Amino acid sequence: MEQITKQENNAFFKVAEGVWGLTDIFVNVYIVQNKGDNSWVLIDAGLKTAYPKIKKMVTQLFGENARPKAIVLTHGHFDHVGSLKKLAEEWDVPVYAHHLEMAYLTGKSGYPPPDSSVGGGMMAYMADLYSAAPIDLSGRVEEFPGITPDIPFMPEWKYIHTPGHSPGHVSFWREKDKVLIAGDAVVTTKQESAMAVLLQTKIVSGPPKYFTCNWLKAEDSVDQLASLLPNVLASGHGKPMYGKNMQQQLLELAYYFEDKAVPETGRYVMSPAITDSEGIVSVPKEMAEPYRVLLTVGAVAGLTALGWALYSKYRMQKSY
Repeated sequence: MEQITKQENNAFFKVAEGVWGLTDIFVNVYIVQNKGDNSWVLIDAGLKTAYPKIKKMVTQLFGENARPKAIVLTHGHFDHVGSLKKLAEEWDVPVYAHHLEMAYLTGKSGYPPPDSSVGGGMMAYMADLYSAAPIDLSGRVEEFPGITPDIPFMPEWKYIHTPGHSPGHVSFWREKDKVLIAGDAVVTTKQESAMAVLLQTKIVSGPPKYFTCNWLKAEDSVDQLASLLPNVLASGHGKPMYGKNMQQQLLELAYYFEDKAVPETGRYVMSPAITDSEGIVSVPKEMAEPYRVLLTVGAVAGLTALGWALYSKYRMQKSY
C-alpha cells in the first residue's frame, strides 16, 4: 500500500477505504465517509488558504452543495482551524473536540506560546511568528459526548486522547483495518525543517517541537499509538505511510522517544505548561533574551526565502 492513490488533478489523495486527505501548503485535512449511509465528516480545517481547496475536494467527492454531518478536530492550533469558522457557519454543522480543547475554541484562553528555541530547522526558528490565539466558536463547538471514546457521526471510529502537543489533542482510530489519523501526536515528516516540509520527506517523527508544551504526556501518547500497530498512519503533517516499515519507525520513535523527539533545549523540555479545562494555568519562563534575539534574527533572515517557496507551492496547488 505504499502508493497513495492520486485523485483528480492531484488535488487530494485516498488514504484508505472511505478516507481521503488534502494537503494545504504544509498541513493536512481529512474526510471520512461512513459506509452505512454514505454520510461524511471533515477532520480539521487547515489554514485559511484551505477553504477553497476543501470546497473543491467536497464537490469532486460528493457533488455540489454537499455538506458533512459534522467537523471534528484533532486540536485547535492555528494551522488546523484556519478555515473552521467559515466552513462551520456556511455548512451550519456542529464542531466536536475534546473537552480539554474547549477553552481554546471558545475564546477563553490562548494556547501555551510556541517555542522557537527548540531548533531543528527554519519552521521551528520562525515559531514566534505563529499564532497561539484562541478562536471563538461558542454555540457551535461541542465536547465529544459521554465517557466512552465514541465520535458523533463516525460510528466505526473511536477517539484516543493523545495530549502533549496540546492539552486536548486526540487521534482517531478505526479498528477494523487499523487506520490511524494521528493529528500532530506523531507526524510523517520532519516538521521543523522547511526543506522536509517542502519535499514532504517521509519519516515517522514526534509531534512538531515548536508547539509541543508537555513532553512527558507527548511520550505517553506516542507509546499508546505505537502499541496499536496501525496499518495506515495519516497525520497532520506529511504524507500517509503504510505497512511494516512505518510500524517499525513508530515503534522505534516510542522506544527512543527522548533521543528522537525531545529537543535538547526548549521552554517546555524541563517544565511543561500547566493547563486545565479553563486553559493556561502557568507556563515556564522564556529563554534568556540574547539567545531569543539571535533566533529571531535567524528566522527573519530565512523568512523571505521560505515564504517564497511556500507561496510558490500554494500557487501550484491553487491551479488544481
